[in-house]
Amino acid sequence: MDTNYKNYNEVAELLKTIAHPVRLCIIRGLIDKGECNVTYMQSCLGAPQSTISQHLQKLRMAGIIEGRRNGLEIYYQVTNEKVKEIVKVLF
Repeated sequence: MDTNYKNYNEVAELLKTIAHPVRLCIIRGLIDKGECNVTYMQSCLGAPQSTISQHLQKLRMAGIIEGRRNGLEIYYQVTNEKVKEIVKVLF
């Protein structure tokens, strides 16, 4: 039996972060589209900009997505390969 619980904790935290319907939808949309901004996500999800921004912040802090600034807009993309694999398996 593996006694290195640190790895299990890291994976469990990653799963907890993506285990929200809005965050799963954001991640899947970003994987499918490549990258997009909050305005596009807002129109797709039908959720307020503030809600989407909160979820993006959690995903950013967990190292799942990164943003690229283009003028006043930020375009997000999924950069965590483990998360890409997990979401592709789920859907």
